[in-house]
Amino acid sequence: MRIAETEITLGAAPGRSLQMRLREAVSSAIWEGRFRPGDRLPATRALAAHLGVARITVALAYEELAAEGWLGAEPRRGWFVAEGAPRAPALEPAAEGPRIDWALRLGPEPPALGAQAKPADWRRFAHPFVFGQPDPEGFPLDDWRFCARRALGRAEFDAVAGDVGDRDDPMLVAEIARRGLAARGVRAEPEEVLVTSGAQNALWLAAELVLKARPGALVAVEEPGYPETRHMLRRLGARLAPVAVDAEGIPPDAIPPEAALVVVTPGHQAPTGATLSEARRARLLTLAEAHDWVILEDDYDFETTAPSAGAPALKAADRRGRVIHVGSFSKAVFPGLRLGFLHADAALVRRARAVRTLSSRHPPGLTQRTAAHFMALGLHDAHLAALRRRLAARRAALRAALAAERLPAPAGGGAALWLEGPRGLDAGRLAERLRARGVLIEPGAPFFAAEPPPRRFLRLGLSAIPEARIAPGVALLAEEMRRLDGAGRPL
Repeated sequence: MRIAETEITLGAAPGRSLQMRLREAVSSAIWEGRFRPGDRLPATRALAAHLGVARITVALAYEELAAEGWLGAEPRRGWFVAEGAPRAPALEPAAEGPRIDWALRLGPEPPALGAQAKPADWRRFAHPFVFGQPDPEGFPLDDWRFCARRALGRAEFDAVAGDVGDRDDPMLVAEIARRGLAARGVRAEPEEVLVTSGAQNALWLAAELVLKARPGALVAVEEPGYPETRHMLRRLGARLAPVAVDAEGIPPDAIPPEAALVVVTPGHQAPTGATLSEARRARLLTLAEAHDWVILEDDYDFETTAPSAGAPALKAADRRGRVIHVGSFSKAVFPGLRLGFLHADAALVRRARAVRTLSSRHPPGLTQRTAAHFMALGLHDAHLAALRRRLAARRAALRAALAAERLPAPAGGGAALWLEGPRGLDAGRLAERLRARGVLIEPGAPFFAAEPPPRRFLRLGLSAIPEARIAPGVALLAEEMRRLDGAGRPL
């Protein structure tokens, strides 16, 4: 049977070459059984004319498909679907009958990411004030590719491809200790560092270890604070004691003495951006010793502000091993990397390594070695310097735009600013109205443990919005704020 040119189409696939899209179209048709062994494909010239591509594109795609076992060629007859081409197995229809009630079996459903998730199409918005998304214009992609190719070299293949058990890449561990933690004022030995699948994985490992022997223990958290940390702690059976933060961070004397664990973001409080003052840092460590607290330090946003503008990590002042420090590559490199680290006493790190092995063994070797080269070659530091300059310029532009609209321009650094709107403002309602005008903001209500949460707060992220789009976006924000009355309703 001859396959007509019209039976092959190129679907939209941003980022994929024409040749790759053609290979996918043909191989998918063979896999699904629409093209069968022995079927003759269109001539390269005819298919190229139909698709509006160069003939060489079709010829190279056919040759690649032949090399992969999908196609075969016969002299003077053309290209055919190969007899041994892969095909999807025939599947039996699902059996009828009652299915297991998983909702009953599994119990309460854990909270989803919900309001903290960015819409998948956030890039189509003209003014995306989103937090924690990559900036494709600012990331040194060629440098990262160079490091990935180096990690895939024959000399290092075993390090990235072998079964290393529960071990981390020693090169990455050394770079985290030598550069990542040292920049935070922290000295660390290799046995005190664990590489994790993002900071959230590190937070879970630390909390699971501390709370395992104390079911139902009281955990002090910041109010407002990171929602996923609260959800994770509740999942582990903890009772939460939210402690209201102010311009100096969490007040240590407000923490219940009976708490087993205190979770803090002292560098840039999430989400307000406040930095824990030196006096409160000292007091927190003193009380931790007096009341036998363990402190879990989430240093999620360290890299986005110049080191001179912030304080060293709380871990830098820890002399008793009470602080578990968690860091991340998500904000500095890109969130899809899913790479973080945990620094603590070696005894806790050994336990964390064992627990990690039960679920994921270790983060992917290629990811670890690529990141290690990125740090070792100084590319990470150079990228951080450029990132901090861009964010500083965006913060200045945002503050200037807020001031021009007579809106509060909060202090603090990092990749976002936390705003308090007028009393009665419903930031969720505001966000809905702004989305219709191409502006994305983050309502602040999900950050609060209180029920009902205050709704007048919002966060404006700066990680992905171009500087030139900040002022117009703020103008639209102010305009919509003015259109809402004190109860958050349209006038």
